Amino acid sequence: MSDIDEITREVLDFWFVETPAAKRFATDPAFDADLHMRFYWIYEDIQTGGHERYMGSANSILAAIIVLDQFSRNMFRNQPQAFAEDHRAIALAIYAADNGLDQEIAEGRRAFLYMPFMHSENPADHDRAVMLFTGLGNDTFLEFELKHKAIIDQFGRYPHRNAVLGRESTEAELAHVAEHGGF
Repeated sequence: MSDIDEITREVLDFWFVETPAAKRFATDPAFDADLHMRFYWIYEDIQTGGHERYMGSANSILAAIIVLDQFSRNMFRNQPQAFAEDHRAIALAIYAADNGLDQEIAEGRRAFLYMPFMHSENPADHDRAVMLFTGLGNDTFLEFELKHKAIIDQFGRYPHRNAVLGRESTEAELAHVAEHGGF
């Protein structure tokens, strides 16, 4: 077993076996700290160019996406770094979907391969996300994608990220965040 296989197993077991589904999307400083302690070194490896080493299998791509797209949001909550590797995560997701590797992922896990499309601020990525989540047949994830897409369609970006990313907000964006918050 290669080191990538071991890392893949460790990430996927943590996310899909050890971690209850409700905890994956909750705000929990202890969980965030645990993620950082256990997985920061993997994030750093992928972030510094090691992402290509994870392209050997559908599961290793999924593991890399989870680290870049999910773990980063916990490890760097309320910091710009939470979104710093979204470009790598979407590149991996596009590669997987374009090459049919997404179909090798169990349906219960595949939504996480598609999450970078949902987290993108590119409208074209959301058109594809709707198609992918529709094909997945999971109404919950499709509903979340449609909510994300509506924000991108309205504002062209996620207003709730503006403060963290140092972006100026419009009055409409401020009103939206005041009424709806973020994800």
